[in-house]
Amino acid sequence: MPSKPQNREAFVWIWLPGETQPVVAGKLETDNGSCRFNYGKSYLDRTDGKNPAIPIYEPELPLRAGVLPLLNNLEIPNCIRDAAPDAWGRRVIINRQFGRKGRDVDTGSLDELTYLLKSGSDRIGALDFQRSPTEFVARNPTNASLEELLESAERVEQGVPLSAELDQALFHGTSIGGARPKAMIEDRGTKYIAKFSSGSDIYNVVKAEYVAMRLATIAGLKAAPVKLAKAAGKDVLLIERFDRIALDSGWARKSMVSALTMLGLSEMTARYASYEDLAESIRHRFTQPRETLAELYGRLVFNILCGNNDDHARNHAAFWDGKELTLTPAYDICPQGRTGNEATQAMLITGDNRFSQLKTCLAAAHHFLLSRQAALDTIDRIETAIRDNWERVCGEAELSQVDKNYLWGHQFLNPFSVER
Repeated sequence: MPSKPQNREAFVWIWLPGETQPVVAGKLETDNGSCRFNYGKSYLDRTDGKNPAIPIYEPELPLRAGVLPLLNNLEIPNCIRDAAPDAWGRRVIINRQFGRKGRDVDTGSLDELTYLLKSGSDRIGALDFQRSPTEFVARNPTNASLEELLESAERVEQGVPLSAELDQALFHGTSIGGARPKAMIEDRGTKYIAKFSSGSDIYNVVKAEYVAMRLATIAGLKAAPVKLAKAAGKDVLLIERFDRIALDSGWARKSMVSALTMLGLSEMTARYASYEDLAESIRHRFTQPRETLAELYGRLVFNILCGNNDDHARNHAAFWDGKELTLTPAYDICPQGRTGNEATQAMLITGDNRFSQLKTCLAAAHHFLLSRQAALDTIDRIETAIRDNWERVCGEAELSQVDKNYLWGHQFLNPFSVER
């Protein structure tokens, strides 16, 4: 059995707003199974000048000296956990660490600091993790082709060790959240997340997500731009990253936190996350709260109408500028496979109701400061956009007739969902 990694500490580096180079913010240290953070003196002393220190996130990690307490029985600050890899990235790292030692390996021997330190530096948001408090060494491999990335993803799914070349290629995906095969690429001055098909897919999930994301934009929602590509004869979805800003001096990064962090919930308590509580947070802490509430309500309606019930609290996020929150563009809108009609959303909608139905949306409208008529207008606008643009967008995606038949009336505009 492999020896347990002895990562006792990691230094947290941050890109301040508008900057293309990071500075060290503080130290993350393990203590009896928990990871606690304290800011460095040099960071706290950044009070003047063009770019003073900002809290990594408040109220979780306020700018003050000393080891900061963990809130709500968390094992690691949520705003730092947001920057860690999730299921797919962890699978890649496990393959890198143990791939040549067989599948029967104690994956629990990798602690949270190991995942932070072994994942790529071009992660979502504006944080990275280093062993040194003085020298920043980016863990960024050379840009890989989609074909290399696709082959690497397939080998990880099969539990096959990666060659040195493919291992380096898929390092692009180690710092991304989510469970599906993916990687990060840069093409012609734009950064993308590339999503691949999975061997367990029973329909073309890549194209289904493209259709959903395109229809969301057409319906007037703020969703990340997407496009389809081919690699080794297979479809790849490219989602344009919205947490990066291209400047003459390099890439600036935008700080982000998930709704799980905003709601102060852990992975274990994520089932209690609700649109109702997120809407309350928006009313008190976000820029342009009324417009943001209307946008979030539209996303809820669209998720239900397109069959995306994977709308958990890590699939909602906000930019953080040190003082206020601003909703990010929508992402990970993907119709989910379902049996039968009845379905529920990952997040509660109002009270203890999470049923995937328009009548649930109508019952929740007041949480979003919407009248019943305004809510009905939103529903009509989105449903009409889906109906009127379905054929055109499916044509863009070159979606097969079989997949169109599978998605329409099952995921998209399911009879159970459209009940008012």
